Amino acid sequence: MGKLDGKVAVVSGAARGQGRSHAVGLAAEGASIIALDLCADLEGNTYPLARPADLDETVNLIEKEGVRAHPVIVDVRERSAVWNAIAEGVAALGGLDIVVANAGIAPMGKGQSIRSWSDTIDTDLAGVFNVVQGSLPHLSPGASIIATGSLAAQLGSSTKQGPGGSAYSLAKQVVAHYVNDLSIQLAKQSIRVNAVHPTNVNTDMLHNEGMYQVFRPDKTSPTREEAEAAFPAMQAMPVPYIEPRDVTNLVLFLAGDDARYITGSQLRVDAGGYVKAVPWGK
Repeated sequence: MGKLDGKVAVVSGAARGQGRSHAVGLAAEGASIIALDLCADLEGNTYPLARPADLDETVNLIEKEGVRAHPVIVDVRERSAVWNAIAEGVAALGGLDIVVANAGIAPMGKGQSIRSWSDTIDTDLAGVFNVVQGSLPHLSPGASIIATGSLAAQLGSSTKQGPGGSAYSLAKQVVAHYVNDLSIQLAKQSIRVNAVHPTNVNTDMLHNEGMYQVFRPDKTSPTREEAEAAFPAMQAMPVPYIEPRDVTNLVLFLAGDDARYITGSQLRVDAGGYVKAVPWGK
């Protein structure tokens, strides 16, 4: 018996990385999954995104847990398409109880353009709005909405990393504010809204040339090994990054009844990154 038996969850950005981890983790607890992903590259992004085969693998992993999966290739920037995809998934799986608005990009380093700004805002901010708002008509009391933020949302704006990096920081800050305000609006319906804010996570968003350049500006073409020597500077604990499962553990807690009175919270999974960067009381 899983803690989420009979529940249905929608997860955006489900083809790989944190999204896959969340989808499979929810499935292991008994939830069927509406798995959304673009499965294509974006012009303004600086590293390859997931492909249809990645989403297929996520579906295989979900189904191995003995629950159903309803995959949809959809662009979270496109409101009507997202809303239709969610409605189709709800019809196929019989309801909706958990929303994990996770899809995101983080263009960094060389190759950015002003399109990097718009693609990031449209994915990381508007994409969260679209997934959450498209889910609301299907939710009942007891439902849980979880948005993926970032330690960047807690540390303030950064304009030093180009249009993509600046837009990423801004988008995550606004997502945090959105979660705060939406939680108040939905509290009387007993629908909970929370955000999780990870530090560096061991996914493709971290492991790419652009991100390596951010951490090793002293190198022309830094290697993964060279970047990993600098990654621990982000955290108080002596680790270069956390694993997707570390974030999934918090998502699972927030999705279930153990967190039934937790709403409007900004929860960090950051190995002490925030307390290292921000003095007490600031």
